[in-house]
Amino acid sequence: MKKTIYSKYDKTKIGTLPRVVFEGRIVVVITKEEADKAVKYLLAQPILGIDTETRPSFKKGHVNQVALLQVASHDVCFLFRLNLIGMPASVIKLLEDTTVPKIGLSLHDDLMMLGKRSSFERGNFIDLQDKAREIGVEDMSLQKLFANFFGQRISKRDQLSNWEADVLSEKQKIYAATDAWTCILLYEELMRLEQTGDYELIKVENDVQTDTVEEGKG
Repeated sequence: MKKTIYSKYDKTKIGTLPRVVFEGRIVVVITKEEADKAVKYLLAQPILGIDTETRPSFKKGHVNQVALLQVASHDVCFLFRLNLIGMPASVIKLLEDTTVPKIGLSLHDDLMMLGKRSSFERGNFIDLQDKAREIGVEDMSLQKLFANFFGQRISKRDQLSNWEADVLSEKQKIYAATDAWTCILLYEELMRLEQTGDYELIKVENDVQTDTVEEGKG
């Protein structure tokens, strides 16, 4: 049975979906020595999910520096507290690595913000927005994409919390880890559907579903 996906997902349905959360190990990195160990582990993985968090600014024209870099494998997510450790050489090595694919969403913005902390040559990054467009999906938010492809809800409740707090709350840690980890799941599913053609795309115009159906290209 082919998977049904939509060119645009109805955001009013997201609240009714079951919530997805990262249930693996979460490691908060607060020293350069911990960063070195984390990067060594991450660069031995076949694929990584990546995201950043920045403390919100409510002052017009002021943007804070990126506070958190979260990088996940299938089972472990490291939360690099850049507001405490800056950009150690090991983190720059991770960002410049060209061997392990790092999957994210709207990566241009994340990498630009990271570059304001320290310059680096961009390594092997893959943006989910580009992959989604390739099969006809127009939604660009992680929440809508995950709901569309998996029928589950990513909570955004802690997005605007204080990412420079002395200690991150459990809710913040789970939120950050889930965002990075779900990037891997989405990429792997997009690749599976692209390779097998095992989907049908329902085209939605102006948030109203039509009967136009496109079969996957297998």
